[in-house]
Amino acid sequence: MNKGKLYLIPNVIADNTHNDVIPTQVRNVLPGIQHFLVEDLRTARRYLSSLKIYQSIESLSFRILNKDTKPEEVQTLFDPIFNGFHMGVISEAGCPGIADPGALAVKFAHNNDVQVIPLVGPSSILLALMASGLNGQRFAFHGYLPIEAKEGARVIRDLEKESRQKNQTQIFIETPYRNNHLKTLLLKNLNNETELCIAIEITGLQESILTLQVKEWKNIDKELPKTPAIFLFLSI
Repeated sequence: MNKGKLYLIPNVIADNTHNDVIPTQVRNVLPGIQHFLVEDLRTARRYLSSLKIYQSIESLSFRILNKDTKPEEVQTLFDPIFNGFHMGVISEAGCPGIADPGALAVKFAHNNDVQVIPLVGPSSILLALMASGLNGQRFAFHGYLPIEAKEGARVIRDLEKESRQKNQTQIFIETPYRNNHLKTLLLKNLNNETELCIAIEITGLQESILTLQVKEWKNIDKELPKTPAIFLFLSI
């Protein structure tokens, strides 16, 4: 069987940044791909349109792969690959497979002898770690913390203990409208000497990346904007 390849295509993480953060490699590969697995149809169509590679977005084929996709449904999504066509995975933002349901497609590809080709692009998680000044040799990404304040506080204290024992940077994200709730929870439950980095709208016009000790953050009376943010801390 002549199988196609599965390309992992990075998306922008801030509006109107495609000319700055999407490399030539991605632009060179895309014309050979007509079939896509996407987390959000509107976002994917808008992104591909912004790159001005295809004469018509309407001629492309899109299939949804999101958090609601069940493992047993993935095989049907791969029909184009098994018919010899390449496919691309596009997440809502950043790199497929990182804090993203694209990993489901990648796992299926490996299990079915389909070549997986990751393409270089922006990842807010890695960019935040790079710019934080915290330990980049040992780190862990934990996704979202519990919404309920009591449980969230417990997890924060547990992660801080782990950070101190392992010299490990802890990384997590939050829904933009809950940024200030999470900041308050962190400042209330972390030790004063713990280093906390808050990275906001990475690669965007309002990008802000700042690392301070918790006691220093407590002296800053300023609300975080309701934009994508990455939170990192390290306890030594």
